Amino acid sequence: MGMTNTTLHPFTGMDVWTLLMTRVAVGGDRAFVTWQSFDAPSSTWTYRDLARDAASVASGLARRGVRQGDRVLIHLENSPEFIVSWFACAALGAVAVTTNTRSAPDELAYYARDSGAVGAITQPRFAELVAANAPELRFLVCTDNDSGVPASAGQDPFTALAADPDELPERPVDPLAPMSVQYTSGTTSRPKGVLWTQANALWGARTNAAHETLRPDDCQLVYLPLFHTNALAYSMLATVWTGARMVLIPKWSTSRFWDVSLRHGCTFLSLVGLTQRFLLTGEPAAGHRYRLFGAGMCDLPTDQRYGVKTIGWWGMTETISTPIIGDAYLPNRPLSMGRPSSEYGIRVVRPDGTTPVDPEETGQLQVRGVRGLSMFAEYLNQPDATSASFDADGWFSTGDLVIPHADGHLTFANREKDMLRVGAENVSASEVERAIMGVPGVVEAAVVGRPDDKLDEVPVAFVRAADPADVEVADRISAECARLLADFKVPRAVYLVRDLPRSTLSKIDKKELRTVAGADDDREAAQARWLIGAESDPSGDAR
Repeated sequence: MGMTNTTLHPFTGMDVWTLLMTRVAVGGDRAFVTWQSFDAPSSTWTYRDLARDAASVASGLARRGVRQGDRVLIHLENSPEFIVSWFACAALGAVAVTTNTRSAPDELAYYARDSGAVGAITQPRFAELVAANAPELRFLVCTDNDSGVPASAGQDPFTALAADPDELPERPVDPLAPMSVQYTSGTTSRPKGVLWTQANALWGARTNAAHETLRPDDCQLVYLPLFHTNALAYSMLATVWTGARMVLIPKWSTSRFWDVSLRHGCTFLSLVGLTQRFLLTGEPAAGHRYRLFGAGMCDLPTDQRYGVKTIGWWGMTETISTPIIGDAYLPNRPLSMGRPSSEYGIRVVRPDGTTPVDPEETGQLQVRGVRGLSMFAEYLNQPDATSASFDADGWFSTGDLVIPHADGHLTFANREKDMLRVGAENVSASEVERAIMGVPGVVEAAVVGRPDDKLDEVPVAFVRAADPADVEVADRISAECARLLADFKVPRAVYLVRDLPRSTLSKIDKKELRTVAGADDDREAAQARWLIGAESDPSGDAR
């Protein structure tokens, strides 16, 4: 069930802009965001500074004809301009359509067309791409830098948007009005635009702040791309809710991490695979102030060494925040995602979609909340897809397979689409990957299905080794899989690669791997593409 305008909820009479203005009223001179580019001194915006700049840009957008409810494409890497533009949309009542900066031309054209964006804000690196693939835009504004690196701003500079903040048009406060659109990764079909209301964004701010136990004296280091829910809601919006501060950097940088963290007194960090691997191989810096990490798993083996507790969490763009969360104060089941949070309904069911599984049995994860508040409002322009994702009782199918334990924790098992059908047998890709990762010399592994005439599909493994010259690692992998796994689960081929393709948050792009899983496919050419992609990956390592 969704909300109506008569439904009482925590954000009645509020929206994102009123939240920011409340921050200004009760602590406007507090530091909000410090922008630490890699090649220049840092710059800091207070809450008052941000509100002023966002109102100025909002007035400039209004002069260009942007009205409440209009959609504005924000195609930017991490930068102060991203934050200002997003809050400018909030001030105006426009809808911020945030898109992945690694989007291919066809994808970008689809996003612009599907969202009906009236204009776009981008940066020099992407200006031609946006202009060529979104010809129906009424305007295209370009910053004068690429995530902190100075570059030509083009003919319509971002600075030209600046107008009198006092000219910001008045509008009614409506928590149910649309606020933002984020496009989820497509598997076999087009990506879906996940529409958030103003109340959704406020839910993300408040609930994530509570789950992360954020305090006004906390400082989040934000390196993940702001166009994604993690950085946008878990970090930026949660920071605003508590009046804390954040340090924004262009992307992750292994060589700069401790220097930036120590210099700015960072206390909270979101971990993904890339940063977890860094912690596993690195050592803590003396005097660091981190008090909590958030990750896909609780109580990591590195917690004791760093003296920092890791809370596990699970969420997706559609759930706004984290329906499953680890406890910041009590011990959690190591490597679990945590327990169901108090704000959502959680159940794990068998393939019939309704029968609960037993403890230790793998099942389909379903979530129930309130549409437009704790759950997304809809898939943009896709009413059938929206309806199909909920059952008659309002349970949302996540597409994830998890294991509930008798102690109340849940452990991630697999994505449903990562289940292989080998003849009459179901094979979990993650089970095979775990076996491969136990082989010395393996850094990363990804298992996908390869079409097979007799068995429909068979597993094959793409493996990145610590030593690229270690060709014998493939034999060790085959031997270990044969020892640990049933014969139908053993990979029929082990492909050693220099890198792997990535989607958002450094996740391995298995859709791309499936295109080169055949014995005669050109993996050398694919690897060349992946290496180039790694250079531009906004959630990759700047070294």
